[in-house]
Amino acid sequence: MAAFNPNQADETVLEEMERTKWKRVGKELLKDWRLYVLLIPMLVFLICFKYLPIANIVSGFHRGKIGDVTESEWYGLYWAKTIFTGNFAGQFWRAFRNTFVNSMYGLIFGFPIPIFIALLFSEIKCTWYRSILQVLTYLPHFLSTVVVTLFITLWCYEGNSELGYQPGLLFRMFEAFGWLKQNELNTNILGTTRFFRPIYQVSGIWQGSGYSSIVYFAAVLAISPTNYEAARIDGASKMQQIRYVTFPGMAPTLTIMLIMRIGQILNIGYEKIILMYRETSWETADVVSSFVYRYSGKQAGFESQASPQMGVIADLMNSLIAMCLVLGANAISRRVSDTTLF
Repeated sequence: MAAFNPNQADETVLEEMERTKWKRVGKELLKDWRLYVLLIPMLVFLICFKYLPIANIVSGFHRGKIGDVTESEWYGLYWAKTIFTGNFAGQFWRAFRNTFVNSMYGLIFGFPIPIFIALLFSEIKCTWYRSILQVLTYLPHFLSTVVVTLFITLWCYEGNSELGYQPGLLFRMFEAFGWLKQNELNTNILGTTRFFRPIYQVSGIWQGSGYSSIVYFAAVLAISPTNYEAARIDGASKMQQIRYVTFPGMAPTLTIMLIMRIGQILNIGYEKIILMYRETSWETADVVSSFVYRYSGKQAGFESQASPQMGVIADLMNSLIAMCLVLGANAISRRVSDTTLF
């Protein structure tokens, strides 16, 4: 009788699993085919709007129509030099500085507020009262950018071009606190460089903090109640429970969300900027996305030396820096904790 060889048995099992690999994959796909069908629209969206436009990056190194590189002339790094060190360098680096500053303000002041809101919701024991408050805080997220900027504009000033600027709610509040200078009393505060960023940040926090708290609220609910009971038995106060139980339990979620937020640090949409800015506040309002918008397509026609390729190069640099930030934040997280994005 032949002796049993465990190594040979393991090899036989591995060969069988390799031979039936695709058969098992097919069974899993058939088992959950409804879920995979639901993924089709998302895949189509990603391919059409995220991956296919990547091909137009090559246009940033040509001269001619965007997307038509076969009929255009190769220009190399000409457009990159134009916006980095050429005639448009001042506008680009101003937009890049404003993008970074606005994003850092949003990260410093906007990131902790959803966590604070989630902690407040977790302490409300009355279910119907908590549900009402959650709906009220989520509501601004579902308002369109146009409606939000309309509210901001009306809070800053009222009236029309015939009546002139009439003080709005924010204007009256700033005036009551003495924040307005003498030359700003008869102007629209959205047109002042020192008020644009605070108004933009506060409105962004108001619009998105409630909806962003959903993730953190779910992380708080996932913490076992026995941990809080043990902390109370040990005599921990409410603040100590939050410090030693809630925050450690939320740590993986906080890490992942922080890495994702860092990756979006240079991703400021142009829609709200374009709708809110005034010519007098362009010094602090212009960001990279609005710079790309101005020099893309037909918008490039207002500058004789401008080209849509400048917008391609500017957006490409923005994306590369954002990718480096994500990789760097993920590497740091891997070194200091056990939680990483990938």
